[in-house]
Amino acid sequence: MLPRLRAELHLLPGPDGWTLFDPVRNRYFRLGEGVARILAHWDAGDVESVAARVRDDGTPDIDAKDVVDVVAFLAEQELLVPERADQVDALARRAERLRGTLLRRFLHAYLFVRFPLVRPDRFLTATLHHVRFLAGRGFLWATLAALALGLFLVGRQWDAFHAAAVGAASLHGVVLSGLALGLVKVLHELGHAYVVKAKGCRVPTMGVALMVLWPVLYTDTNESWRLTARRDRLAVAGAGILTELAVAAWATLLWGVLPDGPARGAVFLLAAVTWISSLLINLSPFMRFDGYFLLMDWLDFPNLHPRSFALARWHLREMLFGLGHPPPEQLSPARLRGLVAFAYGVWAYRLVLFLGIAALVYGFFIKLVGLALFAVEIGWFVLRPLYAELRQWWRLRHAIGRRGSWRLVLLGGTAAAVLLLPWESRVSAPAMLKAAQHMALYPGIGGRVEAVVVRDGTRVTQGLEVLRLAAPDLEHSLAQAERRVRLADYETASQSLDATLRERGQALRESAAAALAEAVAARRELERATLRAPMTGMVVDMVPDLAAGQWLGGTERVLSIRAEGPPVIDAYVGEREAARLHIGARGRFVAEGLDLPIIPCRLTAVDADAVRRLPDAALAAPAGGDIAVRADGGAAGLVPDNALYHLRCEAEQETPAATAQRRGHLVLEAERQSPAAASLRWIVSVLVRESGM
Repeated sequence: MLPRLRAELHLLPGPDGWTLFDPVRNRYFRLGEGVARILAHWDAGDVESVAARVRDDGTPDIDAKDVVDVVAFLAEQELLVPERADQVDALARRAERLRGTLLRRFLHAYLFVRFPLVRPDRFLTATLHHVRFLAGRGFLWATLAALALGLFLVGRQWDAFHAAAVGAASLHGVVLSGLALGLVKVLHELGHAYVVKAKGCRVPTMGVALMVLWPVLYTDTNESWRLTARRDRLAVAGAGILTELAVAAWATLLWGVLPDGPARGAVFLLAAVTWISSLLINLSPFMRFDGYFLLMDWLDFPNLHPRSFALARWHLREMLFGLGHPPPEQLSPARLRGLVAFAYGVWAYRLVLFLGIAALVYGFFIKLVGLALFAVEIGWFVLRPLYAELRQWWRLRHAIGRRGSWRLVLLGGTAAAVLLLPWESRVSAPAMLKAAQHMALYPGIGGRVEAVVVRDGTRVTQGLEVLRLAAPDLEHSLAQAERRVRLADYETASQSLDATLRERGQALRESAAAALAEAVAARRELERATLRAPMTGMVVDMVPDLAAGQWLGGTERVLSIRAEGPPVIDAYVGEREAARLHIGARGRFVAEGLDLPIIPCRLTAVDADAVRRLPDAALAAPAGGDIAVRADGGAAGLVPDNALYHLRCEAEQETPAATAQRRGHLVLEAERQSPAAASLRWIVSVLVRESGM
């Protein structure tokens, strides 16, 4: 005999079939035509009678096994009335198993927990007529016009828009952006709720969910499963994004027309936060946000993630082991390939995302708690799914051994070779190519260029004149000082003829000495107006278009002299890479832009201590380099975020480029190591460092 169905269940028409509604748990189950017919004849009482009635009703391919499968499905989903003591005990055991241990409940609460805050159904019913105009064509066209005009105004004022974006990166801007994001998310959820209500469904709760302690607003839209038209379901799924885009369009327009002030800053934050939230987060189908439900309804493929994951796991096993198992469900080849590729994309996206979240959580807490939460994140989101798949491989080990043994051996051998063999024999580092000796020349005094003797690439010898300036102010000062010297000499020589001059003898001598000192100083300053090469070498990095008649300041660099001979290369590596290097190791330097040939070089020095500041500012991230730094207002200058060791290499050939220095990358031979050994050393060092041992 068949068990009894729970009396409160409802069988409703659904999209392309039927929907079974469980009002106690507010859950919906999409059913095929055959299952719906079996439920419609459930009152027949026993398996054979139900199967016979369904066949008589026009579904000839239904047999007793199909009815048994439906019974198993209903029992699994707790949709049957427990009538025997063992069934009640089974439900109790299942409930206890789902509750889990205290640790498991804590982990679930930490990773995801919902807090229903309001029951908005009556409010939505009372206010729905006030917002219906927002779904009309008039408001749609007005919003599109506002968007076009707003983007046009932003394009006309791009510099101001960019400056506002830079200002939003401050602490004050981050706080205001958080408030703007909260407002936008409230409107987002109201958009979902009003559309659900407009389609005739109920909105039981709205509230806040914590995802890894991060608050996220939510709206219970489960009743939208009642909707039979795909267009209606798409409207519900897309209502939040459309609401945000409308807010962004009008806020962009307001920013373009408002004068500078607090109001303009507020609408900028509203527009910027909304564009980012809608386009980068909500539209992503890789997480269970609006983009996922839009894609699921557009494809008409319920439970998109779990079903595509099951297909991808099947595809992975077939690709690795060739088991010959049928796919979990029969689909067209094109859809099957698309869903498998989608699942792989979701896995890759989530791996990067969860690793980032784990690192972020670790950074927010003290070391011990941070390490524990980091382990929870990695264990739950990364290692747990991997462990589940490996368990499934273990269950299939006999089939794998029969049909996929050679593939398993090949896979294991390849993985072992990649992880254990010491094939990593190179160290790459950001580097700067420099002359072995080079010197920048500055006028030292301000003046007008009289003659430019050299150009870029000119070979000069030590002491050769390269630039001559005229300094009218200094020449005038020298002339005045020389006149005072001549006057003092005359008065000193006339002391024997004039009693007044004799009385001022000491003062005259002091005045003459001062005038003479001033004249000497002026002559020395004027000597600096002629720039001479401090060493033999080549002129490089000359100021472009330098010509006679131009005026230069005393602190403006005019050119540099690069000494002859092969250049040197300064590079910076981490502690683990520095330990693998040895003096004399050969390498090569690859310049940015690839306009220089690859330069072979040899390692000549590795500093014993990490650098406290970065001498080569061009390698810092703010200047477009690869080294993350923080600015120190003191003498330290640019301080690297991580411990870096300075290397110096000598090039084995001269470079043809007329430049003092070039940025690029240095690749050096190093002690071989396996990825497994490198990863193990890194993990141990991080644990030791962060635990404070």
